[in-house]
Amino acid sequence: MTDPLQPQFTEVLTLIKTAQQKVIVTANQELIKLYWSIGKYISDRLATSEWGQKTIEQLSAFIQTQEPGIKGFEKRNLERMRQFYETYPDSQITTALRTQLSWTHHRIIMSRCKTAAERLFYLELAASERYSTRELDRQINSGIFERTCLADTKLAQVVHPKPLAGVFRDSYVLDFLNLPPNHSENDLKTALVYCLKDFILELGRDFTFLGQEYRLQVGSSDFFIDLLFFHRELQCLVAFELKVDKFRPEYLGQLEFYLEALDRDLKKPHENPSIGVLLCRDKDDEVVEYALSRSVSPTVVAEYEIKLIPKEVLRRKLNEFYELIAAKEEP
Repeated sequence: MTDPLQPQFTEVLTLIKTAQQKVIVTANQELIKLYWSIGKYISDRLATSEWGQKTIEQLSAFIQTQEPGIKGFEKRNLERMRQFYETYPDSQITTALRTQLSWTHHRIIMSRCKTAAERLFYLELAASERYSTRELDRQINSGIFERTCLADTKLAQVVHPKPLAGVFRDSYVLDFLNLPPNHSENDLKTALVYCLKDFILELGRDFTFLGQEYRLQVGSSDFFIDLLFFHRELQCLVAFELKVDKFRPEYLGQLEFYLEALDRDLKKPHENPSIGVLLCRDKDDEVVEYALSRSVSPTVVAEYEIKLIPKEVLRRKLNEFYELIAAKEEP
């Protein structure tokens, strides 16, 4: 028999857990501020030659001697605090972001990112998507910064409306599927649904999954969308069609038909027009540009990789693409 007081006890337990979470968040914010302040203190002393490099080691020994129970102030960590301050000396943009992430998040970003733009990108992404450190590490490994830069540049030229270029990417890395090189569309679809959590992490957490083989009835015929999502920020349905070969212009006709059916029969009055994503194994950018030039439906053509792309390759592709655009813009 259920205890009639259990619902009330549960409410008290909820209050306790909520308060504990707030304490953790507040403690983390204060810890990050403390590390930044210590880093500033050390950096300022080194800059005026009051301290030498060995002084940091002496400081660490002093703290551990005076307060042996305090952890986290070893020489290496003190040097990271100095790096932390010197990475974000007085940036107003990153002040709030710094305190939303853990020290481990910051260590990963500082050690893995080469430029200020890349660091800020991962700060904002990790904070907005609430990445765990494992998820953040995976996204850096997958080169999501470089892929997003490529997508923003490429998609902005062919995709309408323009804001889609900030949401969708030109390529997606699906290494978590563990698919063999020769796989079928059904293999791809089944694996994506089975690994849905990782797929949404790759897409972005504003995507909500509605179903696979989503049935549409038009006239007396049935049609099935491979994967259907809803995007919370864009407030629209997003239809994914999967192709395990190279992009062909004729693939767009099927997807545009699905978008028309979604907008007529499923879209709610307050929602925006549906968006289509054609996920192919490979694509020729010039063919995609031609195919989409007269398309009236908001559609993205992206390719997918089943293995991680080396970041050096992505950086080279990004630089080559910028050089190509600059050459086209020259008179």
